[in-house]
Amino acid sequence: MKKHNFYAGPSILPEFTKEKTAEAVINFAGTGLSVMEVSHRSKEFVAVMDEAMALVKELLHVPEGYSVLFLQGGASLQFLMVPYNLMGKKAAYLNTGAWSSKAIKEAKLFGEVVEVASSKDANFNYIPKGFDVPDDVDYLHITSNNTIFGTELLKEPEVNVPLVADMSSDIFSHPIDVAKYNLIYAGAQKNLGPSGATLVIVKDDALGKVERQIPTMLNYQTHINAGSMFNTPATLPVFASLQTLRWLKENGGVEAMEKVNIEKANILYSELDRNKLFVPTVANPEDRSRMNVTFVMAPDYAELEKDFLDFATSKGMVGIKGHRSVGGFRASIYNAMPVESVKALVEAMQDFEKNK
Repeated sequence: MKKHNFYAGPSILPEFTKEKTAEAVINFAGTGLSVMEVSHRSKEFVAVMDEAMALVKELLHVPEGYSVLFLQGGASLQFLMVPYNLMGKKAAYLNTGAWSSKAIKEAKLFGEVVEVASSKDANFNYIPKGFDVPDDVDYLHITSNNTIFGTELLKEPEVNVPLVADMSSDIFSHPIDVAKYNLIYAGAQKNLGPSGATLVIVKDDALGKVERQIPTMLNYQTHINAGSMFNTPATLPVFASLQTLRWLKENGGVEAMEKVNIEKANILYSELDRNKLFVPTVANPEDRSRMNVTFVMAPDYAELEKDFLDFATSKGMVGIKGHRSVGGFRASIYNAMPVESVKALVEAMQDFEKNK
């Protein structure tokens, strides 16, 4: 039986990425050695890192004056590296879920945090709008996609301050205007590669402006100067991420990905809006994530939750159980998720409905 991988992260990867990485685990770049056992300073791996950085810039149309880094520690380390490097005395944060809440907690260690708006009052099932951002903050931090609660900011807020964004789960899924950002970061394990690598895109002239001493390892400039080689990088995840970047380019880039992602999301949300058994947790279509579709059983059918999970599992659906903060179900439909898998989930929902 074909398996349809809806895990939120680590999550589905392109077949191209898995195949090329598997080959390199045995014989990397004709060296006769595994990519897991060659020096990160070998000419073969340096070429991997250089190409990966270049492809990030190409695919996202990164303007001059920005550096691309592959670091470690996931988004969770970036929650503190961002304010350590960019916050003078005050920064603004938009609170749209668990990850932005954690980012806010870390930022408060470095200065004043202005929480410009929050959707916590409704268990983060919408994106706040119409909020004001003080002019004297160093940046506004947003979480562009919320994997747990199924919301997404599909357009950058119109503000007069630089943006910082955690794009861990929707990076490369649609075009972005990098010039509006001082920094973008993304854990690889949701839409780029295996867990272990973290992508950072930082505006060079945004650095070096804070008065505090920054530990060497936590200073972005350290990693820029060393080409992401200050310490041993996550060689296998970076190699796999490069394969995904190549796959993205071969398949039309982020512009093409956006079209397919819209198609997949429309297929699933249309069924959720039609099917009497299910209710999407995000009511406003403008706030609905294209990456993580969250839904629950309709109130009259709440007792069928386990039955549907078992039924869907029997049809090959993997990883659709919702996060404990929301309950119900979550279908993560990242770039690598084929349209056919989304259609298979819809068919399972329809078959289950017919029998109830």
